[in-house]
Amino acid sequence: MGGHTAGRILVDGGQTGMRLRIETPGGSDDRELGPIRTDRSVVEQVGEAVGDAGIPQGTWSLAAGVSGLTPQAARPSALLAAVADLGVTAVALAHDSVTAYLAANRDEFGVVTAVGTGVVTLGVGPAGVHRVDGWGYLFGDAGSAYWIGRAGISAALRAFDGRGSETLLQQRAAEVFGPLDELYMVIQGDPDRVARVAGFARVVDAAAQAGDDVAQRVIDGAADELAESAVAALERSGHRPGDDARISWMGTVMTSNDRLRRRFVDVVGERAPGVDIGAPYGQPLDGVRLLTDLGDAHPLAAEVHRSNL
Repeated sequence: MGGHTAGRILVDGGQTGMRLRIETPGGSDDRELGPIRTDRSVVEQVGEAVGDAGIPQGTWSLAAGVSGLTPQAARPSALLAAVADLGVTAVALAHDSVTAYLAANRDEFGVVTAVGTGVVTLGVGPAGVHRVDGWGYLFGDAGSAYWIGRAGISAALRAFDGRGSETLLQQRAAEVFGPLDELYMVIQGDPDRVARVAGFARVVDAAAQAGDDVAQRVIDGAADELAESAVAALERSGHRPGDDARISWMGTVMTSNDRLRRRFVDVVGERAPGVDIGAPYGQPLDGVRLLTDLGDAHPLAAEVHRSNL
């Protein structure tokens, strides 16, 4: 396998893009790659991305947090086999909610809500690990960018029909997608329709900031959904009033949308008084790195799938 470089390959695989970091004693090199598609093998996609990244021969460990990783799809031995010719000797693989949790809260008990195109909320506590939502854009992901974008488009079409309140979103949707009477066909026929709908969340946020009542109700509704998931995850993971716990978040939907984040903090604070609610300690790739350092006694250890040569 040649080479003596000791280092780590870190992968944060999301539906909006994959981020890869190569860490060596001499520094780190970050790459932005294409998104994870949850309609095909996510482990295979990680293997392909790492294989195509131009990583030099050496002795590497690989840690990856991946969107759409189901228990059945978590095959670390298959990933190790796909990248072993690069000199990878150890793999740690987890759902990206686990790495988001570690990035946000490190090893403290509490909750993370990881909000991007989709959303999943993870609670970790005395009763173990409890995942809330993450059911995909068809059946769940309440409060996600897709959820916000879809609600915004729906509001625009209701206004167009005369069934809903007037809103800036009607004009904005026409600017983004074209004539509203053709919008549904344009989006349904687009293979990137999920990303396009999720992208409209930024337009909804901008309209809310401009004072549009309908857009503000959409943003507030998203915050309420996310808060409900966070409280459910806190309770299901065994938190009791008075216990130390930390609630945080991950993803640009929460970090860049001030109205949504403030309402989320307020609602969670009302429903879970005394809990520490704060900004994440780190970024997603920081959580990926922590996969390899997680102690066996921690509840999240059982969520990490490992393989070694």
